[in-house]
Amino acid sequence: MSTEILINVTPRETRSALLENGVLQEIYIERRNHLGMVGNIYKGKVSRVLPGMQAAFVDIGLERAAFLHASDIVPQEVREEIECDQETPLITELVSDGQELLVQVVKDPLGTKGARLTMQVSIPSRYLVFMPQVQCMGVSQRIEEEEERERLRGVIQQATAAGGYGGFIVRTAGEWIPDEDLLHEAKLLYKIWESIREEGKKQKARTLVHRDLPLEQRIIRDQLKDSVERVRIDSRRTWEECRDFTARFNPELASRVEYYPGECPIFDLHSVEDEIQKALQRKVPLKSGGYLIIDQTEAMTTIDVNTGSFVGHHNLEETIFKTNLEATQAIARQLRLRNLGGIIILDLIDMEDEQHRQQVMRSLQKFLDLDHARTHISTVSALGLIEMTRKRTRESLEHVLCETCPTCEGRGFLKTAETVCYEIFREIIRESRQYEDSREFLVLAAQDITDLLLDEESTSLAELEEFIGKPVRLQVETFYTTEQFDVVPV
Repeated sequence: MSTEILINVTPRETRSALLENGVLQEIYIERRNHLGMVGNIYKGKVSRVLPGMQAAFVDIGLERAAFLHASDIVPQEVREEIECDQETPLITELVSDGQELLVQVVKDPLGTKGARLTMQVSIPSRYLVFMPQVQCMGVSQRIEEEEERERLRGVIQQATAAGGYGGFIVRTAGEWIPDEDLLHEAKLLYKIWESIREEGKKQKARTLVHRDLPLEQRIIRDQLKDSVERVRIDSRRTWEECRDFTARFNPELASRVEYYPGECPIFDLHSVEDEIQKALQRKVPLKSGGYLIIDQTEAMTTIDVNTGSFVGHHNLEETIFKTNLEATQAIARQLRLRNLGGIIILDLIDMEDEQHRQQVMRSLQKFLDLDHARTHISTVSALGLIEMTRKRTRESLEHVLCETCPTCEGRGFLKTAETVCYEIFREIIRESRQYEDSREFLVLAAQDITDLLLDEESTSLAELEEFIGKPVRLQVETFYTTEQFDVVPV
């Protein structure tokens, strides 16, 4: 598989696109006035303890208080030692109002929810993730060879023995890396943590203690590996910074970080801009003629599969099977591209053949395995729906680029002009009873409403005037939407 990363830099925004075989799979966007917070470490102050939720709100200096659950306070190995009937200690035993804490953001604020916090700090680097407050030893599941896993566990043991505390997880990029390089990186992570801890002692509450790397350097740290052919950056200054960063932490791949000086915008090279626009639409066409309908709500995301214009060549069951099979790849790509997380319900077309159902599920799992975010597929429900979850740490593409429509306020539909006309009639009757001494009524409404009242509903309007015994005058308000109107007694 050919993998390439494109990074587009403008003064107020940085965007990164991950392409596989020339097709956009993931898009990351970071804006200067809305920097991502995941990985940042703050010195916070407990503003409210919620015993009923086993959680606390922590003020870290943001617009909304952040959320800290009791399970994110107690280290993993302590939780494992606690007896089942005790479970996690009460939140009131762990924190108190006004207490100052060193916390890390694990989930950006989403919608109306504040950031999610943990006290189990983790500091990632190229090959390792250091967890200073947890005694652990782990190796990425993507490293499959048992002999290599044993070697890496031995290196981790050396690192923790030398440092005296904490634990490490070896990332996938750490496979086959020499012992001395891993130990050197571990020492660096210990130094970074010591500086963070010292800074945390100096700072006042509600302040940022440590900020994670900017987007372009996080992308290089987390995604630049042997399978990536090159990283192309269209800003010379950013390229120089990323080149130096790569030379320090991943020198063998530094030559793959390239500067793109071309006149054609870098995102236009592989139609990335067009793909971003398509990712904001509900309907996703499939090559066969079928299509997906994706609806994103606060509670969950639903994806419906339809055959559309695809009629197949043999029989209905074969047509449905091929459509569902093609849809699995499209669904996995859309989840990554749109960064959809939380609960996801897939409504595939019903299949009679059990073997077909199993093949579709295997295909879906295969494509989801390419996703860096953790996913979990539940069993097929009694209604034939596939229930799954995808870990969410940042806003979806739609939430980053769009806002709720001010006209429909997120409903996705508007009242018809006819419905609004009848609402106006009811409001006129209501006002006529309240203001009996008025001479007439003035209706302020949008152009299409006024036209309907003067045309198709003119007879109804005349009957209403006769019923209330007063004339009704119409006035067009250019800036009114279809649903907006005012009835003014004169």
